[in-house]
Order: sequence, then C-alpha cells, then structure tokens
Amino acid sequence: MKQFFLTMAGVFAAFFLLLLIPIMTLIAFGLFASGSQKAVTTAATSKANHIVLRADLRIPMLDQSQKSFIGGNRPSVVGFIETLQRAETDKRVKGLFIRANSYGMPPAQAEEIRDALNSFRDTGRFVIAHAQGFEGTSITSYLSVSAADEIWLQESSGFSASGIGSEVEFFGGVMEKLHAKPEFEQFYEYKNAANTYTQKTFTPEHRQSVMSYIGSIYDSAVAEISTDRDMDESAIRDAIENGPYSAEEAIALGLVDQLGQVIEAREAALEKADKGAMVELANYAQQKDKLKSLSGKHPVIALIEGQGEIVTGEAEDNPFSSNVSIASDTMAETILSAVKAQNVKAIVLRIDSGGGSAIASDQIWYAVERAREADIPVVVSMAQLAASGGYYYAAGADYIFAMPTTLTGSIGVLGGKIVLDETFDMVGYNVESVAVGGDFTLAYSSVQSFTPKQRKAFRDGMARTYEDFTNVVAKGRDMPLETVLEIAKGRVWTGEQALKNGLVDELGGLRDAIAKARELAGIEADDKFKVRRFPAPEAPLQQLKRYFGISSETAEAMAAMQTIIESPQMKALLKSAEAVQEKPPALKASVPEFAH
Repeated sequence: MKQFFLTMAGVFAAFFLLLLIPIMTLIAFGLFASGSQKAVTTAATSKANHIVLRADLRIPMLDQSQKSFIGGNRPSVVGFIETLQRAETDKRVKGLFIRANSYGMPPAQAEEIRDALNSFRDTGRFVIAHAQGFEGTSITSYLSVSAADEIWLQESSGFSASGIGSEVEFFGGVMEKLHAKPEFEQFYEYKNAANTYTQKTFTPEHRQSVMSYIGSIYDSAVAEISTDRDMDESAIRDAIENGPYSAEEAIALGLVDQLGQVIEAREAALEKADKGAMVELANYAQQKDKLKSLSGKHPVIALIEGQGEIVTGEAEDNPFSSNVSIASDTMAETILSAVKAQNVKAIVLRIDSGGGSAIASDQIWYAVERAREADIPVVVSMAQLAASGGYYYAAGADYIFAMPTTLTGSIGVLGGKIVLDETFDMVGYNVESVAVGGDFTLAYSSVQSFTPKQRKAFRDGMARTYEDFTNVVAKGRDMPLETVLEIAKGRVWTGEQALKNGLVDELGGLRDAIAKARELAGIEADDKFKVRRFPAPEAPLQQLKRYFGISSETAEAMAAMQTIIESPQMKALLKSAEAVQEKPPALKASVPEFAH
C-alpha cells in the first residue's frame, strides 16, 4: 500500500513537472524579481539601522513551526517567541507593529504572545497594535495585544470582546435516531470526551469541569489585561461584561488608545523608529537564521517539540502532508538521541497535545525516564494543551511549566466503540461475523455489542491503564497516590489550577522553561549556550530531494508549484475528514471549541 501511494505521488509530481513547471518557473521568477526589487527600494529609501518588525496575528498559528511542501512554513507561537527574543538584542530593531486578531485565538497562545510583547518592551522597544475591530466575543484576541504601548482601533469597527465561551457537541440524540449504540467505558466521571457520543447534554460533572476551567481562563485574562492597561480588575471586568461598544466608547473606557486606519497606525510606528524600514517578522527570522551559530564547544539545550495527537509508530515522512502528530517511536528516539548527543546538558520538551494512545504515551514517558537516569535534566513547557496522554509523558520530567490558561491534567482513560448493526438494518446493509480463538476476538466489532465477558475484560484493561497513569503521576510529581486519585478522575485543570494541585511547578512559557533547563544543567547565567532543535528542521526543498531522490534543479522547479498548492482552492480540494472510532484504551482529553 505504501508503495502504491509512493507511485501515485510520483505520477502526480511528473504530471506537474511536465505541464506546469515551465509556467510556474516564469511566474516564480517574476515574483522573486519583483520581491527583490521591492527589498532593494526599501533598503535604499530607509535608514538601515532603524527597523520596525511587523507581525500579523490574524493568520492562525500552530504552536510549533511546520515546514511541508503543501503547508509551507506556517507561522507558529514558538517561532514568534524565538524571533522576538533574538530581536531584543538587535540594535537595529526599534519596535514592533502588530495586526491584531479580531475574532479570538486559543487562550494560552494569546497569553504567551502577550508575555513575549512584555519582554520585548522591557528592552526599551515599542509595540503598536492595530485592530480592525475586536469583533468576536472572545477576550483572547484583546489579551494577545493588551501589553502593547498603543492599541489602535479602526473607527468604523467595534469592541465586542466579552468573555470566554465554549461550545460542546453532543451526538447522543443523533445516535438514537440512527439506532447506533455507543458503548464506552471511562475512568472516571470527569473523563468526558466520550460524552459527545453517549449524551444529549452535559452531565453535572461535565458541566462543572467546563465551567471551572473557562472561569479560571477568564479570571487569568482579566488579571493580565488589568496589569497591562494599568486599570483595576473590577473596572476591566465591568467594561468587558457590559459590552459591546463602538470604537468611540472603547477609547472613552480606556480599552484602546487611538482611533485610526491601519495606514495611520503603520505610519505612527515608522515615525517612532525615525522613519525606518518595516520588515516582516518571518523575513527577519530567516535573515537571523543565516547567522553563524555558536561553535561546538558551547553547552547545548535540546528543544524537542511535539504537537497533535499521540500515536504509535514513526512520524509521517511525507513532504506533501500538513498533518501534525506525536509519533511515539520518533519522539522516544529523538529524546534518546538528544541524551547521547555531544554537549547536550538538558532537554526542554514543548508539548501541545490533548493526548491519544495510552501505549504511545507510556513509550515516550519511558524515554523521559531514561534521560533523567542519564543525569540529563528534562523540563516541560506546556502550550495550549498538555492533557491526558500529553500530561502522562510530561509527568516524568524534572520540572513543568504551564501558562495560566493551559489545559492540563485529565488524568484518566476512556475507550469503546459505536455499534452500527441496527443502523445498517435501516438501509438493508448486512455484515455477518465469524471468528475462532476465543470470546474476545470480536470484542471490537462494530456490528455487535460487547458480551458481558468482553465488556468486563475491556474495562479491566482500562482499569490497569488508569492505575499505571496515576502511579506515573504519583512517582513523577512525588505525591501520595491518594492525592493523585483525588485530583485525577479525568478532570481537566487550567495551569493556574494545576499549580495549586501540584501537577505543575511554575507558571511560565518556553523562555522560562529554557532558563530553568540552563539552571538545572549548571550553566552559569553569563555563559554562552545554544538551544538546538532535535531533530534538526528540514526545509521543504530538502524533503523533496530526499523523498523522491530527484536533482536540485527539479526540486527547485517543484518548489515553485507551492504558489498554486497554497491557494485556497487547492487547499479546499486537498482537505479531507477522517472519522476515528476508539477501540483500545486511550488517554484523550475533551478539547473545547472556544466560542468566537
């Protein structure tokens, strides 16, 4: 099957090579030429030592960078943080101009961006943000830029950011109408991901959990915004909760500083930089990446990133895919390779995952244990999510950081299936099962319910997984098992709540985690060190050359096709949905959809 897909990919590539590359090469040449001319003009008409960086928060971000032939180099929170940190020591950089997000973003993303802006400002540089309205009802878009020196708002827009909401889908009624039977086991009452299929509405425990963490997220956001805007929390809370407002009302309440068009805000930023050049953050990052790195004699902190569902096996080696996941074979081997690498003194694990396979999570946890046994400190930086299986392997680290609004915990297990036999009867479709080798052989069949014996065996297996999970947490966090059992039960906590429960050590982001890793590794504050990604990032062009074994010239020509592939029409064509049915025990957290 793999060979089939490789062959088809080759045919697809050949088709484009024969028909489109001549055209695309001309287009690419024209684009590159015009871009180069623009860069030359900008350099010629501005002061080279006065730069204003420009970032666009309206573009959805991954947590970590991903380079693929289809997806391109998508913006990421980690990339944003790293680039701003490097800019803090660049004398040419005078400030930052931001196009604000209008409709909301994941809370921990907004929070970490906000922290990066504060750090950037602490070096004496300015931040100006312009919003074409805070039109969504989520407070997170406003939180992400609340640390700016000036927040501009387009006069014809409004301010609707009013809180935090979460929408949860329930298909219990749909299952009834289709005569489908969800059969799930979950440990315990707060492990509510399966409720989507088994319930028509919230259970009391599910509602309590959701209300608890969105309330915590809201309280954290209000506190941080009040600090940034130098206003009382009560004043911010009242202003947020009594909206929406017109642009004029927002400025009267002190929620924004200036009214004006984006052109005016951009001109104001350039004026602050003595009419310097405005440079895209991504372009600046690429220029900085070309600088010579530290020599091999300096100590290294390994940065190992993981985002998406946790699955068994190796990471997908496909330059045409934009999928993200944490593959246990690849992640475990990456951790072990960092342990063995020259000059690596500590490891930072960046985690953005709601969990997945229990077996895969345990495999990665064991690799973390091996790193610690080798006296390599391991520090975790939690992003938006590090829950369930994501928390499982984080629990083995020496030190854990979470943002106040990170969703974590969900120490529990669930699994099951949806039986479709009666659904198939409605349309005359029939599946007959035959088996040998014992009663459990057809336990995962989708056309027959669990027998009592099968269900007991299945539940017993999940009970063992839950016992393993809670013991891993008790050992890793140095907590009595009884305490872990009390705060487990599948309950989701924010980072703020998790700190109080002892599930994390400190509130902070990636930069804090790297600083702690340096401290645990015994690297003095004044000593130079290098943060190195494991595995080393590979550009899309390199992926193509390795994947197809093609020449550099052909790979460069194929890279020109990215203009077409990144178009909305092509993305819509390539997008596909995948239905997943749980069978073995899984460590998954219920991931909320925050209302905009």
